[in-house]
Amino acid sequence: QEPLPQLIDLYEAVARALKYNLDHEVELAEEAVRIAELESAHFSLLPTIVANSGYAARDSYNASSSLDVLTGVPSLAKTTSQEKAITTADIGFSWNILDFGLSYVRARQAADQVLVQTELRRKVRLRIIEDVRTAYYRAATAQRLLGRVGKVEKDAQEVERQVKSLSASRETSPITALTYEREIVEVERTLTELQRELVTAKAQLAALINVPPGAQYAVEVLDHGAAPRVPTIAIEDLVRSALVNRPELREVAYRQRINTNEARAALLELLPGIQLIAGANDDSNAFLANGNWINWGAKASLNVIKVFAYPARNGVIEQQDDVLDKRALALTMAVMTQIYVGRARLAIAGKELSAAAKYRDVQKRLLAQIRLESDAGRVARQTLVREELNTVVAEVKYDLAYAAAHSADGTLCASVGIDPIGGEIDRSLPVAELASMLRDFGFGSCAGQLARGRQYDVAAQ
Repeated sequence: QEPLPQLIDLYEAVARALKYNLDHEVELAEEAVRIAELESAHFSLLPTIVANSGYAARDSYNASSSLDVLTGVPSLAKTTSQEKAITTADIGFSWNILDFGLSYVRARQAADQVLVQTELRRKVRLRIIEDVRTAYYRAATAQRLLGRVGKVEKDAQEVERQVKSLSASRETSPITALTYEREIVEVERTLTELQRELVTAKAQLAALINVPPGAQYAVEVLDHGAAPRVPTIAIEDLVRSALVNRPELREVAYRQRINTNEARAALLELLPGIQLIAGANDDSNAFLANGNWINWGAKASLNVIKVFAYPARNGVIEQQDDVLDKRALALTMAVMTQIYVGRARLAIAGKELSAAAKYRDVQKRLLAQIRLESDAGRVARQTLVREELNTVVAEVKYDLAYAAAHSADGTLCASVGIDPIGGEIDRSLPVAELASMLRDFGFGSCAGQLARGRQYDVAAQ
């Protein structure tokens, strides 16, 4: 694994996740197994060719006498037609037409299993990209603001001690002192709740890009750009795209095809098997008139038990097909719900981000005025510290709202089945080159990707 640089940006984080994430590695290994099974299944289509050789010897001739069964007169002459030591060799060719048909069906099922695993891996890849984006924005927020939170908290604790001291010495009203103390404690409580969401962000990002949780690194703090917008595409078109592109639905479709081929295999097994046989033989026995010969033949066989077992087996196949149909319907409903919910969530996240931005701007202007009043001696230090705490809270909430808006945007893209990186990438490339490719491609917003038609290429499979 390439060394982790001290500073990483979003594209390098995604590149490292695609290259080193362990969940993705598991799915890749599973896909490699399915591909190997498919290659193995192809060999079952070939005929059977078996070569044999042997040697046999004895210390005496294999001699015998005979008896005339009509007259009962024995023939006392001892004769043999076999040497004491002989060698044999043969090569036989056999091909069962029924086995060929069954092997062809099994090979098609193995090919569909490869496609199923490809969809499972794509599902994991989309989830990893979405999780990396969310964790990255949170990690950037934590890196930018947690230091300031700690400093302001120390000031707040000092103000609390001063307020308690003033209250104890009767220099201020107990009600006023307690009110100041309550307001500061309330802001501190809010900050603690926000810290809880941020302190684990870098560890979560580290797990996604497969580095130890305690690894020291910094993320590049991104400038806050425009908030993701809700796609203007009709909801019916989003649903139609999802029904074609979502990996879960494609997986069920492949499993239905596997079950259909299983029904064909069950029917084929009812047919008699016709086996064609041919071979070349060699025998060193000198008493044989022809020590080398070629043989051929054919035979038919029918497994009667399978005929009686077919109704039960067909019932299992039909039940499995019914299960898959119901699963497809359930997934379809879930996908439609996710799109409607994702679109509404993105709209709400945009409004929350706008409100958080307005609140942050107002709080910054208020803090500037409080500092002017504090410098002039017209406002107590307790009020200044309280507003500084409120400003930090406003900035943290804005950053979290910004991260939530991008998370909602990525969730909507995932619910539609859009691949934000444009499909498969070459994982053998260095991280820097992968990051450069992702940077050139650009994640963009879900609305932009839909407008540019960056969807999963259905024709590719």
